Amino acid sequence: VAACIKALRPEILVIGVQAADSDAMARSLETDSRVTLDEVGLFADGTAVKQVGALTFALCRQHVDAMLRVDTDAICAAIRDIYQDTRSVPEPSGALALAGLKHYVAAHGAGDGALVAIVSGANMNFDRLRFVAERAEVGEQREAVFAVTIPEERGSFRRFCAALGRHAITEFNYRIGDARHAHLFVGVQIASRDEREALAAAFRAQRFDVLDLTDDELAKLHLRHMIGGRSPLAHDELLYRFEFPERPGALTRFLGQLHPDWNVSLFHYRNHGADHGRILVGIQVPVAEQPLFRRFLATLGYPWVDESAHPAYRLLLRS
Repeated sequence: VAACIKALRPEILVIGVQAADSDAMARSLETDSRVTLDEVGLFADGTAVKQVGALTFALCRQHVDAMLRVDTDAICAAIRDIYQDTRSVPEPSGALALAGLKHYVAAHGAGDGALVAIVSGANMNFDRLRFVAERAEVGEQREAVFAVTIPEERGSFRRFCAALGRHAITEFNYRIGDARHAHLFVGVQIASRDEREALAAAFRAQRFDVLDLTDDELAKLHLRHMIGGRSPLAHDELLYRFEFPERPGALTRFLGQLHPDWNVSLFHYRNHGADHGRILVGIQVPVAEQPLFRRFLATLGYPWVDESAHPAYRLLLRS
């Protein structure tokens, strides 16, 4: 493609794009010799090679003006962009060019000329779609992920919700483990990186410790799924599943309706784009107050299921 373009219109800028963890061509052009990678990332497997071919390298050295590297989240966001525009699903390697184009525009602006991304490759593994959907929000700067530490005391949860403002919660994970502090893993819908930074500042204004995990691979791949386990502090715990209409602010309103005298000891929620949100909540309710709790459930207005006797809960989570 580059050879054809340069033969017909040599003034056109040709930019190659590679995944950051399989960038053999970019490294080879930078060193002017074919580089062999020690490890090759396989997410964009259609372009993942340890060493580029001699002929391919010679053509790119002659005709490619620059190379860009993009990460996995940017590729996932590009896959979603293509789907939303065309209702077609490219494989990760097929979406590389669009991810690179977006990266280029963010750094240099669109300018006055035409920008073209060549989309090639639709060999998408169906099982990979779940991962793509999960990571596209972060790649598009539409989701921020934080670890927030709040005091384990009455009113802290409401102050946390107030700091969120009108932002929609996309994920919320918590398990009681410290008598003084609650450590929350929370995903929030945002519109830009500036909004992500403003949200972190709002948490700090409430004197909450905050750790931005939006770009953290360990947190996004593993830790978000590992929050939980047995807790010696989870006495008088009841476990309930709730379902509520998935609309902006619905989860925050649910949190605001919980009785302030009942401590939330476990919480799990993830927005999957469904019409209804499903959450799992552990609530510490003394035995004497359980009739009051049942009356609260009757007035809540959301469908619920008591899972306190579930064998998996008793085996894995109940103290």
